[in-house]
Amino acid sequence: QAQLVESGGGWVQPGDVARLSCTASGPIFSIYAMAWHRQAPGKQRELVASITSANSTKYTDSVKGRFTISRDNAKNTVYLQMNSLKPEDTAVYYCNADISRPFGMAMSRRDYWGQGTQVTVSS
Repeated sequence: QAQLVESGGGWVQPGDVARLSCTASGPIFSIYAMAWHRQAPGKQRELVASITSANSTKYTDSVKGRFTISRDNAKNTVYLQMNSLKPEDTAVYYCNADISRPFGMAMSRRDYWGQGTQVTVSS
């Protein structure tokens, strides 16, 4: 089945930038909405940004003006460009995607999640 593999996490200093990538693999018929979530230590997972198949985007208030979500449909990939990073951005970032895939002679559509990538912002 389709899987999501993330990359780009790591340790950065406040004010630095990072770029996360998430690529879907496996048999894919179509990818609809894609999104990035994050979970900070001791907190609930929150939706950070989402993007539809028509490139309509939404962001949580705390990242507006700093983060940009984008997608490359030919590469089955979603990106999260993170600028002006703050310590409060420290979290495990998870990508997810609404994917339809071949299932026998039919199609199966559901959400898939990446394994998460750690982003640590500290001096």
